[in-house]
Amino acid sequence: MRQSSGQRGRGPSMADVAREAGVSGQTVSRVANGRTNVDADTRERVLDAMRRVGYRPNSAARALRNGRFRTIGVIISSLSTFGNSRTLDAIAGAVADEGFSIVLMTVPRHTQGEVAGAFSRLNEQAVDGVIILIEQHQLDQSEIELPAGLPVVVIDSNARYPSPVIDTAQAEGAASATRHLLELGHATVWHIAGPPQSYAAERRLKSWQATLEAAGRPVPPVLIGDWSADSGYEHGQRLAADPSVTAVFAANDQMALGVLRALHEVGRRVPDDVSVVGFDDMAEAANFWPPLTTVHQSFDDVGRHAVAALVGEIATGQPESTLIHVPTELVVRSSTAPPLSR
Repeated sequence: MRQSSGQRGRGPSMADVAREAGVSGQTVSRVANGRTNVDADTRERVLDAMRRVGYRPNSAARALRNGRFRTIGVIISSLSTFGNSRTLDAIAGAVADEGFSIVLMTVPRHTQGEVAGAFSRLNEQAVDGVIILIEQHQLDQSEIELPAGLPVVVIDSNARYPSPVIDTAQAEGAASATRHLLELGHATVWHIAGPPQSYAAERRLKSWQATLEAAGRPVPPVLIGDWSADSGYEHGQRLAADPSVTAVFAANDQMALGVLRALHEVGRRVPDDVSVVGFDDMAEAANFWPPLTTVHQSFDDVGRHAVAALVGEIATGQPESTLIHVPTELVVRSSTAPPLSR
């Protein structure tokens, strides 16, 4: 029999779920809206009934009733870098633990207009708040205007917005890497930096330089990479050809991997001839040959702090200009040792 136009496309309703579960419509409504005044057995029975009949709660209607969409937006400059991808993964896990969903916006050119456009699109998606993960200096210089009234958390920036900022201890990590090599007896430490527009790369570079200067050691010319193993390999070839080089601090583990390859190809042994330190402590670092000494930063802690700060701001409606510092830790493995006497 042909369906009437008024019935066409009608999905399962709360009444259908109530009949299937043998409970009242009010109980189904409580479960659908995430209320806590339903006992565990009844909640599970209702959820099972929802799955059986194919009912999906109307999140938009629910948001209109309680003023929350339970959705968090993330504006990110790039998905290709190790740090961004790990941080995003940590954010996604913490968001799920809070019972929120996530909407992702990439802004590869990270201009004011592009970021403003991302905020506009997120508003159309009806998000409760936004996490910004843009490491470039536009954010540090406060050139990006944050929208009023929307809870925002910023990750890894030295800009001072009226919002929480989650900042990894980049400078402390670079200083510990440089000091470790000096304390082993190396006369100085060469540095392969990340791209100049990167906030994290700049902090690591300045800290390396300041640590050498404080120790009264010569500061070699900075070599600028792009976070890739290829750029580490290219600069590593130059360093490998210089017999005076005995210690290298690369601004991330991938560039350190390229350095290890370049040294190996010309027969310079690590750590006997050259010690190498990275930054990030990516999972593979322990399986480089030799296993890489590196600076561990906790992307899980960054994601957890960012989401907790944003959820708190959403709940209270009160932005707080707070800075949360996530510490780093030097992990010593087999790629560093005292220099051989010459």
